[in-house]
Amino acid sequence: MTVTAQDLDRRITFQRATTTRNEFNEDIVTWTDQATVWAMREDASSGEKEAAGQVGAFLMARFTVRRISQTEGVRQIDRIFHDGAVWSITERMELREEPRRFLVFKAVRDADHGANDGQG
Repeated sequence: MTVTAQDLDRRITFQRATTTRNEFNEDIVTWTDQATVWAMREDASSGEKEAAGQVGAFLMARFTVRRISQTEGVRQIDRIFHDGAVWSITERMELREEPRRFLVFKAVRDADHGANDGQG
């Protein structure tokens, strides 16, 4: 599959967690935007969901982005904020056909709670 500029038609934001402690010594997690980039989103088929062991009300998708310095450091501990929803990254890989140009992030989100805290 060849990816073109027209295919990258979704804006996504990669976010990273930072943990601090409050006055009661409790962990406080804050999500900070790392990069906002153009991406291609491909929703997973039901067969792919079953193979991944995702049953129930979950959505799975693949987000393909340009391989640039801002996306190079994104890992599975990070998350994607897209279209009002938080997506948990489950896998990071190179695009097989163009590994030097693109990265692919597989991600899941709860279908029942699509638009959740996102920015906080």
